Amino acid sequence: MSLVLDPAAQDLLFREARTANTFTDEPVTDEQVQAIYDLVKYGPTSMNQSPLRVTLVRSPEARERLVQHMAEGNQPKTASAPLVAILSADNEFHEELPELFPHFPQAKDLFFGERSAREGSAALNATLQAAYFIIGIRAAGLAAGPMTGFDAAGVQKEFLDDDHTPLIVVNIGKPGPDAWFPRSPRLAYEDVVTTV
Repeated sequence: MSLVLDPAAQDLLFREARTANTFTDEPVTDEQVQAIYDLVKYGPTSMNQSPLRVTLVRSPEARERLVQHMAEGNQPKTASAPLVAILSADNEFHEELPELFPHFPQAKDLFFGERSAREGSAALNATLQAAYFIIGIRAAGLAAGPMTGFDAAGVQKEFLDDDHTPLIVVNIGKPGPDAWFPRSPRLAYEDVVTTV
């Protein structure tokens, strides 16, 4: 059985898409980011928690503050990307559950009354949403450069608060010269899938 999605779209989202390491200076607009979010917000999360929060870093001053918290190899990429997004998990996501999960409003307190339960669930589901966000960037015809090489405590202190845990920093834009490293190997189907 073949996939329903057009092969060109498959290539755009997966086969030809790679992590970009350089970018042109073409701006990424607020309208593009809105379109990305309006698509990826429909990706599923447990109990529709939707804990992902996005902090867009646009100003030169904010960019400079962020770059100092990036791993050395990631600093030039973050300094030159037209837009950078800090993707974080909102550990107080449960406050939105009565609206987002209205058929079971007591879930807010029943499952997520304790901070430790919220933190684990927020991290898992926001990471899932971060993957949707990367696919959405590709769907918009842009390249994503997701990175976990940064000082999370420093980024949290500089840009977030104690209720938000930074997960991934994503450079966003049109790919520049020599944007791609060679494609790394992938595991074969039979190495991943087991039928029982």
